[in-house]
Amino acid sequence: MDLHQLYVFTKVVEHKSFSKAAEDIFLSQSTVSSHIQGLEKMLGVKLFDRVGRESILTPHGERLYHWALQLLLLKDQALLDLKKGMTSLRGMIRIAASSVPGQFLVPRMIKQFRGEYSEVIFHINQSSSKHVAEKVLNGSVDMGILGQKFEDDKLRYIPLLKEKLVLVTSQACRIPEPVSISDILEYPFIMRNSDSGTNALLERFLKKNKIMKDQLNIVSYIEDGQSLIQLVIENVGISIISEVAAREYSRHNMLKMYTIQDFDDERYFYLVYNVNKTQSIVSRLFIEQAAELV
Repeated sequence: MDLHQLYVFTKVVEHKSFSKAAEDIFLSQSTVSSHIQGLEKMLGVKLFDRVGRESILTPHGERLYHWALQLLLLKDQALLDLKKGMTSLRGMIRIAASSVPGQFLVPRMIKQFRGEYSEVIFHINQSSSKHVAEKVLNGSVDMGILGQKFEDDKLRYIPLLKEKLVLVTSQACRIPEPVSISDILEYPFIMRNSDSGTNALLERFLKKNKIMKDQLNIVSYIEDGQSLIQLVIENVGISIISEVAAREYSRHNMLKMYTIQDFDDERYFYLVYNVNKTQSIVSRLFIEQAAELV
């Protein structure tokens, strides 16, 4: 049985589409179809049924998928055992990251990983936490790094770093300390979009303090975390952001950072992966080492 054919088969299963599988593994759709037809001919069974736009597994296909995952895992374990102590592993790792980890955690993790595996290539996609989880679920990336959990049986989370949110202002703005959440209401406020992990934590804190979001003097909603920080630096408004991000800008005297009274809610940044996705050997190594790489 051809292991490459089995690998192509698992990709079609994950994407429920021949065309999406072909795009993911850089093959033509006709080549993917040829591999599946070859498997079906060799096994003498039908592996997929076409239902609408999706390719759904037949009972025979479900049984083969179970064995294919085990065979491909065994192959990778054998390769890893043979290459122990070597740095010549190659491949591409696709990561989706939300704003803060994409800017402050992922570069550090990549630097650490490539120190040992210098020939691995990374493809990074940055979006909101919600979209990161969606990309992991649909198999278009190998893993995600985000600041909010989205519960799904297919998703597994590895805690990487714990942090809290802080208030940030420009150097020109002066807010008397200690700062309470009610003090913030009188200042122009810049808000992250609703799909971000930062926004979700902030809204929970406002609700706990019986403050409606429309009580904030919101002057701008923004999707990109770096653009938000630039608006704060330019004194357009104040904002509440990740302590990890704020510390870097505060250290360079680009903005001021304040702790908010009673805002002790903490969150984790997580690595998330799809248990149903067949990971390459380099992706699996990155997942296993993720907590140490931070």
